[in-house]
Amino acid sequence: MSDDVAAVVPRGLRIGAALSWRFLVVIAALYVVIYLVGYLSVVVIPLSIALLLAALLAPLVFQLVKVHVPRGLAAAIVLIAGLAVLGGLLTFVITQFTSGLPQLQQQLGQSLSQIRDWLIKGPFNLGKDQYQAYLDKAIAFLQQNTGALTSGALTTAATIGEVLTGFALTLFILIFFLSGGEKIWSFLVRGVPAPVRSRVDVAGRRGFASLVAYVRATASVALVDAVGIGIGLAIVGVPLVIPLATLVFLGAFIPIIGAFVAGGVAVLIALVTNGVIGAIVVLAIVILVMQLEGHVLQPLLLGRAVKLHPLAVVLSITAGLVAAGIAGALLSVPLLAVLNAGIRSLLSDEHLDPTTVHALNKKDAQPHAAAKE
Repeated sequence: MSDDVAAVVPRGLRIGAALSWRFLVVIAALYVVIYLVGYLSVVVIPLSIALLLAALLAPLVFQLVKVHVPRGLAAAIVLIAGLAVLGGLLTFVITQFTSGLPQLQQQLGQSLSQIRDWLIKGPFNLGKDQYQAYLDKAIAFLQQNTGALTSGALTTAATIGEVLTGFALTLFILIFFLSGGEKIWSFLVRGVPAPVRSRVDVAGRRGFASLVAYVRATASVALVDAVGIGIGLAIVGVPLVIPLATLVFLGAFIPIIGAFVAGGVAVLIALVTNGVIGAIVVLAIVILVMQLEGHVLQPLLLGRAVKLHPLAVVLSITAGLVAAGIAGALLSVPLLAVLNAGIRSLLSDEHLDPTTVHALNKKDAQPHAAAKE
């Protein structure tokens, strides 16, 4: 009876049904994975950031090991130097902003006075009474929502505590990645079935090589963004040029979005200090640098480094931002780069000894590149 029923079902419908239930199984599995990642985000995010930092710092550790520095000592030297550089940058930015705050407050007061005069005497012609009425409403709104603002401040304080905890966990994981990352990877690979162990090992090494290439390319793009916007700010005469350029450099590690947000801060400061014309000029400079990044730097540097189409980069950032906020935007492109290199390696016909694939060499990130060597 079942054979008779199967015989009358059109072949196209049978194929469609088979594809459909398999597709639903894959989607369900992905949903479970995404749910678990979100549930364990307190661990997953520090682990992912530590892996990114390891890709940035591991080549330096390797260079020290090559000159016969013990690996543990090399990892300690690189980690301490990296923390010193990062702490110096953040301290410099905070110090410069703090020292320039009185001048900004004075200029902000002047700008607010100009805006008030424009509202009263300009095209809106509000008059002092109407202006004062709107101001009183704004003050009353703030007073009525004091509770919400206070709870928001408490939430922010809790978030800062979570960030500090995540930073400590990231640092702890990074220490082990730098000092014994290869041993950790070898231990994980032992859980893979023996017939495909070598291929998975090669794919993992290529994935990490792609991550190293991504970090290097992103650092180059961030440097160009910071220098370009910094020169533009200096020409316009915006204060705090170096701190703003440093902020652009740090923000540019989130491709496309990060530098634009940091550039937006520069536009706001230009609006306060240099007026509307200065803000428009700075906005034009930021847009020009973003166009240079999106149409030249990203395809040339990032695209060549990780073999990703610019459209894939933009879509992955958007999906990561929607799914996991800033952390998702930061980690989406490197995750895509690692998956791209690993899957390309698994699908290739090469059968290589894993020891011949250097996880810190970007030339080994792609199968065709390794095949030529």
